[in-house]
Amino acid sequence: MAGGGGGASEITLEFTPTWIVAVVCSVIVFISLFFERFLHYVGKTLKRKHQKPLFEALQKVKEELMLLGFISLLLTVFQGPIQKICIPESVTHHWLPCKREPAAAATEHFSVAGGMRRLLAGGGEGSDHCQRKGKVPLLSLEAIHQLHIFIFVLAITHVVLSLFTVLLGLAKIRLWRPWENSIHKEDDNVPLMIKHVHQFEFIEKRFKGFGKAAVVLSWLHSFFKQFYGSVTKSDYTTMRLGFIMTHCRGNPKFNFYNYMVRALEADFKRVVGISWYLWIVVVVFLLVNINGWHAYFWISFAPLVILLVVGTKLEHIITKLAHEVAEKHSAIEGDLIVTPSDDLFWFHRPKIVLFIIHFILFQNAFEIALFFWMLTTYGFDSCIVGKARFVIPRLAISVISQLLCSYSTLPLYAIVTQMGSSFKKAIFDEHVQEGLVGWAQMARKRTRKPIISEEDDSRPKGPSSENGNGITEEN
Repeated sequence: MAGGGGGASEITLEFTPTWIVAVVCSVIVFISLFFERFLHYVGKTLKRKHQKPLFEALQKVKEELMLLGFISLLLTVFQGPIQKICIPESVTHHWLPCKREPAAAATEHFSVAGGMRRLLAGGGEGSDHCQRKGKVPLLSLEAIHQLHIFIFVLAITHVVLSLFTVLLGLAKIRLWRPWENSIHKEDDNVPLMIKHVHQFEFIEKRFKGFGKAAVVLSWLHSFFKQFYGSVTKSDYTTMRLGFIMTHCRGNPKFNFYNYMVRALEADFKRVVGISWYLWIVVVVFLLVNINGWHAYFWISFAPLVILLVVGTKLEHIITKLAHEVAEKHSAIEGDLIVTPSDDLFWFHRPKIVLFIIHFILFQNAFEIALFFWMLTTYGFDSCIVGKARFVIPRLAISVISQLLCSYSTLPLYAIVTQMGSSFKKAIFDEHVQEGLVGWAQMARKRTRKPIISEEDDSRPKGPSSENGNGITEEN
């Protein structure tokens, strides 16, 4: 890149007026500091309100932003070496997102674009270097810049949509708070009555009978139930009682609602992050974006299909709880009690549901981020965006998947995954959790201390002595 020659787009920093450099740096620094202070203020607010799970989720967002900054740094530093990696021109004629016009120049894809879009430093040195060898660069400067922008848009879209999903899911869960309050107001001294099992509303609405036909009917009922009234009051009260009788029998007034919300907030920090395997998914999706395959159109169906399967499974777990009671009892004295178990879940692991939801949200974010990035970068009529008959259904499916996951699947996950064999640490208040963690750390330190063997009994004793139980105590 020439120092003083060429167009304005080729002027280097040494020939740029200092006031321009100062103004640009001031604006960038101001925006960065404002955003950093905003996140700091949000963090202080969450800590003041004792929202530790949400504070940890905010820390996870900061980690993602730091990763984005590192990726940006790598793209900026290595853009020169990448441009100097030369490949034969024939290799670039395959696996293209758009069909190259015959009249286009052979090196059109690798030309360096000028104007306002040249934001990354560098010029056409890599292209000239490869042209002298009769080859073309691995990736053009403009392509590196576009990839840079897409990664940033993808990460921000995933964080925003994850936040939207959890907030909408919590709004749905808040509708269950009156059920919890009404339970706490009930009189515990009411005499127990014997009822036929089918007199319970939970059994009446969930139990579909015996036999193969009933199994098919229960699965169909579970599929459609996720679209309307996915969790009723009888479902909530029954699962709440089953959880309490299994994990905290001595506290019948345990606030199950608050525990469930704390557990969901704790899970949010996992959902908002982009794990290593999700970056592998991004690479695979970018790889299969080949002209004529319409891969993104078919991929867009995956989140919706998986979401429907997960929602049906969660609904069927509630139905299965009802079937287990109805099959074992004909009449029940007192309240209906179900038995939580990991056997109700896929591979006996309730946590696998969160992994699937995480994947669904990320894939949906990829679809939405990719569309708007392509729209703003290339325009709606570009070949890389695709034809309208493929684009519009993709957007519609993404919106439907996002709303269904937020308002149905996530609330179902929040309550149904409590039907596992174990409970989450959110069952304890924050100060109790900190006390237990401190106690566990002290216990581990004690077990790591060397134990004096019997062979050392003959040695002279120091300032330590043994008590009657044979445990060494420090004086």
